[in-house]
Amino acid sequence: MISFDRVSKRYDEGHDALREISIEIAQDELVFLTGHSGAGKSTLLRLIMLMDRPSRGQVVVNGQNLAGVRPRNIAQHRRNIGVVFQNHQLLFDRTVFDNVALPLIIAGYDTREVGRRVRAALDKVGLLNRERAMPIALSGGEQQRVGIARAVVGKPKILLADEPTGNLDPTLSAEIMNLFEAFNQVGVTVLIASHDLVLISRLRHRIITLSQGCLVSGRAQ
Repeated sequence: MISFDRVSKRYDEGHDALREISIEIAQDELVFLTGHSGAGKSTLLRLIMLMDRPSRGQVVVNGQNLAGVRPRNIAQHRRNIGVVFQNHQLLFDRTVFDNVALPLIIAGYDTREVGRRVRAALDKVGLLNRERAMPIALSGGEQQRVGIARAVVGKPKILLADEPTGNLDPTLSAEIMNLFEAFNQVGVTVLIASHDLVLISRLRHRIITLSQGCLVSGRAQ
């Protein structure tokens, strides 16, 4: 599903964010990505989303070599990938429903299908009764659930999360991770970047560890 073959990323200022990374993430697998701040976790996720291109090596996602994806086709590539951020990135002048609906509206879905998919996604994260609420009225955990609903509303094959529990207490963090596990159990490939070693160690999924842009552990499937 996701393959990195000797991938390196050097930014223009000379910083090596990733160095000779080779990993395989299987379809339907849930994997954690960890390492110190600046280890290269976010860069790795950005390469999967085609927000950046590698300096060397090959990235393959869902059978497609990303080197062959032209700029005009990047949006189509991203429709198969849901992304959850640490800071939610919600629009605070729009309702919960409107925040979750946004990717579908951009993709051109009709109004009836938007409503059906948004309510299904909100139901999965336990917020169906808050669809008309404004994000400012929600707790931090609820805001993150809205972000997850928005990420999965398009039924992506891959779900990426960049420090999704970084601003949450341990109880809420565990609840959010349980949601990711639930989506993984219905066939979504999940890759989560996290500093929370105590939490992710308890969940018994494969952990890929980076240090200064290099792979420390987690190569094997």
